[in-house]
Formats: sequence, structure tokens, C-alpha cells
Amino acid sequence: MDEKSFAVYIMMNKMRTVNYVGVTSDLVGRVWQHKNKIYDGFTKRYNVNRLVYYECFETAESAIFREKEIKGWSRAKKLKLIESTNPYFKDLYEGIIQ
Repeated sequence: MDEKSFAVYIMMNKMRTVNYVGVTSDLVGRVWQHKNKIYDGFTKRYNVNRLVYYECFETAESAIFREKEIKGWSRAKKLKLIESTNPYFKDLYEGIIQ
């Protein structure tokens, strides 16, 4: 991911029962924070620690727009989005830190 880019990402818990949609300018760092439960909150409470989807954007505005769009979707539509690029719901974190 380019240093100047922004990302919308979806994380899930191991059982795929809870998802979290977020936006960040530092995908690697932000996912690391979720995985290591750095901050109290939703992802820590529900053990949401697997990166299953992300999209990169050139501007914060476009990333935020997309984040809001995805957050408004049904669970089923989010799952279809994830499955379109990650059909086995693999944790993508290792691939982004290389």
C-alpha cells in the first residue's frame, strides 16, 4: 500500500459472526492495533482480529465515502463483497506486511 493512500477495510472474528468496517491512512499499523487489542472498543470486545478485505483510495474523502457506503449494507452484501476477492476468508494481514 502506498504511504499516501487510504484504505477501507473489513475485519472479522474467527467464527465470522462479527464484522467491522473501518478507514485508515495506515492499514498495516491499524490492523496491527486491532490484532494486538491496543484500544478498548468494539474490535477488542468481540475479538475482531482478521483482515478479510480492503480497498485502497488516493484521497481520504473517497475512502470515507466508500466506508460509509459499505457500513450501510446488509451483512449478506458485505459477505458477498468479501467473497468476491477472498472466498475462503483468509486473514490478509501477512500479505500486506511483506
